[in-house]
Amino acid sequence: MSESELYLSITPVKVSEIPSEEAIIKAGKQILESTMSWKQGKTYQHNKVKTFSRSKGPKDGAGWYCRVSEHTKEDATFDELWSKLGENKAENEMQFIPEIKTVTLIERISPTQTIWSLEYHFPPPISPRIFTVLHTAVLSTESPRTGIIVSIPVDVSENAEYVKKEAKGAKGRYVAVERLRELEDGKVEWRMATSSTPGGSIPQFIAESSMASTISRDVTHFLEWLHKNRGKEQTSTSGDAAA
Repeated sequence: MSESELYLSITPVKVSEIPSEEAIIKAGKQILESTMSWKQGKTYQHNKVKTFSRSKGPKDGAGWYCRVSEHTKEDATFDELWSKLGENKAENEMQFIPEIKTVTLIERISPTQTIWSLEYHFPPPISPRIFTVLHTAVLSTESPRTGIIVSIPVDVSENAEYVKKEAKGAKGRYVAVERLRELEDGKVEWRMATSSTPGGSIPQFIAESSMASTISRDVTHFLEWLHKNRGKEQTSTSGDAAA
């Protein structure tokens, strides 16, 4: 399959076959554009988070789910959102997504591309799941600013050094596309689309039955974490300077 035909799904790509950054971002934009016609589902968090879905297609390994929320500067500025989601994404997610227990950097390919292994813990009897993904994050500073983060599943089995770094456990897979976009009214739209499977013996329909509510809660978790830590970095920097 040529890069011009790249289609995002939960099928992992081998490290030796990782597509170009341009191809990944192009495929991510196509997914985002398609969400405009997806079936609307429930709204969550006092009607602030809208959800949408698309049934599994012939090229998909699972159904797709999307959430959209708009944020004022009091919620989170564009710079705040990008600094936490577009930079050091896995490490930051571990701070506000309760299910993520460990993250390991496997390879920093470039300033905009990194491979991570994330360990998720779920309520018993589900055993921990390992998700190994490539994060590609690109920021456009043209007005209105837009940032896109694409996460695709990666198979690192052909690289012994990568295998050593990868967390051990049952493997799940997910693909996700996120876009941060400045709006004319000063707000920021945060749009995220994802498809996933926990792997193991968990029926896919059970995993997907709670997907909309799960991804909507991530918005609340993020904002609570952000607000709790607002100003701490500046305070720490100021303290270091004074010392």
